[in-house]
Order: sequence, then C-alpha cells, then structure tokens
Amino acid sequence: MIYHITTRADWQQQATEATYQADSLQTEGFIHLSEAHQVAGVLDRYYQNVPDLMLLHVDPDKLTADLKYEPAPNNELFPHLYGPLDKVAIIEVETL
Repeated sequence: MIYHITTRADWQQQATEATYQADSLQTEGFIHLSEAHQVAGVLDRYYQNVPDLMLLHVDPDKLTADLKYEPAPNNELFPHLYGPLDKVAIIEVETL
C-alpha cells in the first residue's frame, strides 16, 4: 500500500471523477505518494498548518499510470505517479 495526502476540498472537488489529479500532476508532472513509514514525515514537513486533510490508501497494483520511485531532496526514495490516480486503486479514504 502507498499513500497520498490531500485536502478534503480537493478530494470533494473531484468526487464524481473516475480519477484523482493532484495539482502537482500539472505543475511537476507527477502525483506525490508515500510509503507508510514516510507519511508522518511528509505531514510534519509540508502540512503542519493545513486543516481538513485526507489520506488516500492506494493499491499500487491497480494503478494504470507509471509509478516510479525517485529520490527526494533528502535522498529518500518516494513513489511518484506519472498520470492520474485511478479511483479504483483507492482502497480507503481516511480523515486525518
């Protein structure tokens, strides 16, 4: 399982779509994802003062876009999805 952090507003805005597209797909060319052990660090680094967060639990075997593990600035490998996130791959949506 891999994970994506988003806001409730972004998630609800795309509620009727078959795929989910984070803003980073347009600005960086991929959607940021994390492994379970990386989620807390990502929350601490980038989302400390962001309200109403959601954690998408994603089954990587159900994705149709390319998934690549690439180094972040801290040299830790993170999963990046190079295309929309298929909602059939989202196993659970958790409120943080």
